[in-house]
Amino acid sequence: MRNNFSVINIYNKKNTKSEVVTQLLYGETFKILKQYKNWLKIKNYSDNYKGYILKKKFTNNQKSTHKTYRLSSTLYFKPNKKSKIKTKLSFGSRIKIVKKNGIFCKFDNFWIEKKNLKKINIKTKNPFANVKKFINVKYKWGGKHYNGLDCSALIQLCLNFNNQFCPRDTKDQIKYFKRKISLKNIKKNDLIFWKGHVALAISKKKLIHAYGPLKKTMEMSIKKAVNRIKKTANLDVVGIRRIN
Repeated sequence: MRNNFSVINIYNKKNTKSEVVTQLLYGETFKILKQYKNWLKIKNYSDNYKGYILKKKFTNNQKSTHKTYRLSSTLYFKPNKKSKIKTKLSFGSRIKIVKKNGIFCKFDNFWIEKKNLKKINIKTKNPFANVKKFINVKYKWGGKHYNGLDCSALIQLCLNFNNQFCPRDTKDQIKYFKRKISLKNIKKNDLIFWKGHVALAISKKKLIHAYGPLKKTMEMSIKKAVNRIKKTANLDVVGIRRIN
């Protein structure tokens, strides 16, 4: 099945008061493992993550042609700017273009501006070229949306956009990326792990992370982050990984 809603929460249990473990963005596909009265147990095809979602009217899988490139992309009912609607798509949402009209492209029952899109198979030499789009986005546990995301989602979203696999959680990310690096040899695009937290080095001296204690995605000096996390959470760096 395919998610045809802007974003859907995936819960740990069949209860909206339980923990949100991750989210499904528009166009993400999933397998239904079990059906209940008001709930579905699913597995997300992009990362094999399992959890529970509220039962809704979903659509069948389709081959996406494009992905959204902006942090958030406005949608329209018609190919003109006067028909704007409240719903927006978050970065990395996947759509199938069926029609074009001037600066607009149609998918499903909506229109979107061409400037917000990239072809589905596009890759860049720098897989984290888009990471700074998320600066000042609020921290939200389990989130991977422009309204809020967590530290591991920040990493996963960038790699998935670049058509590279990445596990959802930090404990799995540190296992998946095998190449170990020492702190003194760190360079741009290395991943820095603490227990339950991950940050991305954007240079030898600076990092970016979705940082819970300060409630947003932000840049910080690596030295300051290491010292702050040690002081406030009594956690040391447990590993640094180079993704390629």
